Amino acid sequence: MALKLHPSLFVHPGPWLKRTYLDPYAVTVTEVAKHLGVSRQNMSVLLNGHAGLTAMMALRFEKAFGISADSLLRMQAGHDLAQARGREGELDVERMRKVP
Repeated sequence: MALKLHPSLFVHPGPWLKRTYLDPYAVTVTEVAKHLGVSRQNMSVLLNGHAGLTAMMALRFEKAFGISADSLLRMQAGHDLAQARGREGELDVERMRKVP
């Protein structure tokens, strides 16, 4: 039996990045967007948790702040799966059965 973790344990990487890296560096969304070579709007929706973290954005954060892109992407995947599990009851899918 697999261990089930409470969905609240899976945080979106955007707000976490803001609290953990941007706030201590005292940089604005505009400044970090410019530094990473992305639009302010894209950075804002990510940091506010309204868009998912892409592999390319994870690599940008890795280069700028030294945080592992792999860790950031695992954080995003965990968050996405926790959100999906919250809506699992909406799925009308039965287990496949082998034909003898």
